[in-house]
Amino acid sequence: MIEAAGGVVVRDGRVLLVHRARYDDWSLPKGKLEPGEAWEDAALREVREETGLRCELGVFLGSSHYAPGGIEKEVRWWAMTSADEAHPTNEVDAVRWATPGEARALLSYDGERQLLDALR
Repeated sequence: MIEAAGGVVVRDGRVLLVHRARYDDWSLPKGKLEPGEAWEDAALREVREETGLRCELGVFLGSSHYAPGGIEKEVRWWAMTSADEAHPTNEVDAVRWATPGEARALLSYDGERQLLDALR
């Protein structure tokens, strides 16, 4: 099983989305755990690597399960906040702050859309 973690970064009622050119998708920032890494640490690291944001960890929002290429994957998600400015990195080609409604329309994956409900 692939283990990954990510964040739903919220600021002023908006959610941060990332665009990955390699997949041509809009998603929430996330990535795989490194060996021996705690889920929470991985979530903070991955958000920082994809967006440049140093975040504060908030509440646990739940897990997503899916099987890309037939391999089961679990992604654990946390709410996050940051005062930093987000910017594209070598892993993503665009970042965007979106209202929950805009995010629902832009996000490429149903499981990530469902996380927006957990923020209420």
